[in-house]
Amino acid sequence: MRPSRRNVLAAASAAVAVSADAVAAQARAMEPTGVRPPATAQPPSRELRALLQEIDPDRIEATVRKLASFGTRHTLSSQDDPKRGIGAARDWILAEMKSYAKASGGRMTAELQSYVQQPANRIPVATRITNVVATLRGSVTPDRIYVVSGHYDSRCSDPMDATSDAPGADDDASGVAVAMELARVMAGRRPAATIVFAAVAGEEQGLYGAAHMAQRFRSADADVQGMFTNDIVGSPTADDGTKDPYTIRLFAEGVPSSETPEQADIRRSVGGENDSATRQLARFVRDTADNSATGMNVRVIYRRDRYRRGGDHIPFLERAYPAARFTEPAEDYAHQHQDVRVENGKQYGDLPEFCDFAFIARVARVNAAALWSLAQAPGTPRGARILTAALTNSTELTWTRGPEPDLAGYEVVWRETTEPDWTHAIRVGDVTKHKVDLSKDNVFFGVRAVSRAGYRSPVAFPDPQA
Repeated sequence: MRPSRRNVLAAASAAVAVSADAVAAQARAMEPTGVRPPATAQPPSRELRALLQEIDPDRIEATVRKLASFGTRHTLSSQDDPKRGIGAARDWILAEMKSYAKASGGRMTAELQSYVQQPANRIPVATRITNVVATLRGSVTPDRIYVVSGHYDSRCSDPMDATSDAPGADDDASGVAVAMELARVMAGRRPAATIVFAAVAGEEQGLYGAAHMAQRFRSADADVQGMFTNDIVGSPTADDGTKDPYTIRLFAEGVPSSETPEQADIRRSVGGENDSATRQLARFVRDTADNSATGMNVRVIYRRDRYRRGGDHIPFLERAYPAARFTEPAEDYAHQHQDVRVENGKQYGDLPEFCDFAFIARVARVNAAALWSLAQAPGTPRGARILTAALTNSTELTWTRGPEPDLAGYEVVWRETTEPDWTHAIRVGDVTKHKVDLSKDNVFFGVRAVSRAGYRSPVAFPDPQA
């Protein structure tokens, strides 16, 4: 029987139960908060739960303390002192990444990615900036890439002070520890797509290392379908002492930083401000990582970053890659960008003693759940379109079939225009066109791919096609 507008919503609800392995099972597996998960939620597989259990708070603590022990990791600090400065930190991170790669059977490589930054803002003299990059090559679709990073440079009160102590435990040894722990845990596994684990430099001086890495990807026309930076993820304690130990913020922009005038015209015409590729990536993180397996609530913030701040996801956004930033729920500014000192009995400085290593481990699990699910799922569908030549009260969608050998088919999803998350999903099979008896003028639609193992891709938001 052909669906009608009267019965399509009821049919969709039944279809979700089949296509997404049963809403009831999802609800039991999801939400530490007790909130009903979106229709697109993906309960963690046994494989993923086993991976998450290997993330070790003690190893994360050891990484943070080791990075803090280099005294300062300022971008302008010594590059050849074996014990102090950014060079010592760089060499230690590389050695650790190479030790993880030994478990990969040759699939993971670790290398230095360097260039000389000529004098620029906060770079008074030509300075070598070096990223440490470990790449775990995908076993099925290796050209599809996902990136996770933290920045290993640090600073104290004066951003140009390259000699005073700047332990940088929270900002951002914590984020580097997340990327390194994920590299260690995933090295012995076989993701379908490629995952890049990076510790970048030059962030405090102006996002230089991340910009270099993003431009290398763009110059190679690399298919980076998602990037996460972890920056200041070390503590759930705010400056007033309140704690929120089971929440992590995820900053995700709406209007793309790379948007062209033509793309802006389309966005305005369809109302797509909340449906950028980065917003779909953020929804995917909630779908896969806001659950009992991570023990965390992912609080998506509809902004590119905090006021007057910026992170290493921005160079990726500027080059048209979906990217988002993880940051702790509330910051304590006495323990970031501060000289180490005691004033009126209060300790200042970004010291390891103010980090919560169990919290960082939970943040790492959120990252791992999202990255592993992205890498195992098919890629985000390409060429998604809504056909608009005919004025009808139904909606016809088309898309391009993906190249994945384990592709099982597709799902069409939708929601009211006032809803933040997808509320309905229907399996439509291994096709590249589907018609829904709902008005395209009244709801938002999307398309996602499904693998034979049941992994779902992020949603592709369709453009209009006359």
